[in-house]
Amino acid sequence: MDAPEPYGCGLRPTAMKKPWVLAGTAGTALALLLSACGTTEGTRPGGGAGTPDLPVAGTHWTIAAATADGVRSVAPGGAQLDFEKNGQAHGTSGCNGFGAEVAVKGDTLTVSLGPVTAIGCPADRQRFETALLKAFTGELKGKQSGASLVLASADGRNSVELTAEPDAPLLGTTWKVDGLVSGDTASSLPAGSGTKARLVLGADGRATGNLGCNNFSAAVRVDEKARTLTVEGPAATTRMICTGPQMALETRLYELLDGPLAYRLNHRMLTLTDALGEGLTATATAR
Repeated sequence: MDAPEPYGCGLRPTAMKKPWVLAGTAGTALALLLSACGTTEGTRPGGGAGTPDLPVAGTHWTIAAATADGVRSVAPGGAQLDFEKNGQAHGTSGCNGFGAEVAVKGDTLTVSLGPVTAIGCPADRQRFETALLKAFTGELKGKQSGASLVLASADGRNSVELTAEPDAPLLGTTWKVDGLVSGDTASSLPAGSGTKARLVLGADGRATGNLGCNNFSAAVRVDEKARTLTVEGPAATTRMICTGPQMALETRLYELLDGPLAYRLNHRMLTLTDALGEGLTATATAR
């Protein structure tokens, strides 16, 4: 009989990546892993008889709540946690992004918290973030029930409550523009350009949203087989007066949204690029 793989269906520690990059497919990966690993029977390396490794690799979750020192805090909108298949986890508290290395052994996750971004948060989100980062570290026992997963410390005083997060559909989702792409380089939006830029690709063949200051509307054709969308003709916009940074962003997005674009959809992240590699990144807004 062949020797079992050393990490089974768990996660393997590896070098950290940027904590805000999302990857994978939640529902499909979770179903495949559940099928491959089983849920109640069998012996896993290090887990003991009847303790299969938690099938979290390649899954994505909404953070529902965090408990630190026995005090439970409900998560704000946008709080998410993603487990990759290579031993990394990354997510957002609803304000800052964070990363971690995760090793799975049976029903226990050993979490080594990594880098955290340093955005200033409103007081309520800062309190939740502090609780979350304290709860999501060290050895945590996992208990999964349907679409819910609870990770708790041995004494139960610290825990993170998670709900499985579905992929965002291309059509009908509000995509918040959060970065610009130029070839192989991705960058954040220009300082002072605000957070209004967003778009919705409607099933009715219209693209609508905001370019950073003014609202826009345009006809759009989506070819899901070729993974392309074509904005037909310049977008119609409102005529509000914009600040300098807003106008710079708006001009770039206006020029981009005029013609054929390749799209890449990765869980809850959308990337649009033209033939020259110029484009944008956008994230699905919390429901």
